[in-house]
Amino acid sequence: MLTDAQQFLSQAPWLAVWPGVLIALATLGFNLLGDGLRDVLDPRGAR
Repeated sequence: MLTDAQQFLSQAPWLAVWPGVLIALATLGFNLLGDGLRDVLDPRGAR
């Protein structure tokens, strides 16, 4: 979607903004999920 939106950035920048925001939120979500799983599954119980 981001590649397709490149040619329309000057006319409709939101075509690239929303997919980019959603990619960033998905990345943040996976990072937080990984941190939470590490905290729960860490056998030592401390960082």
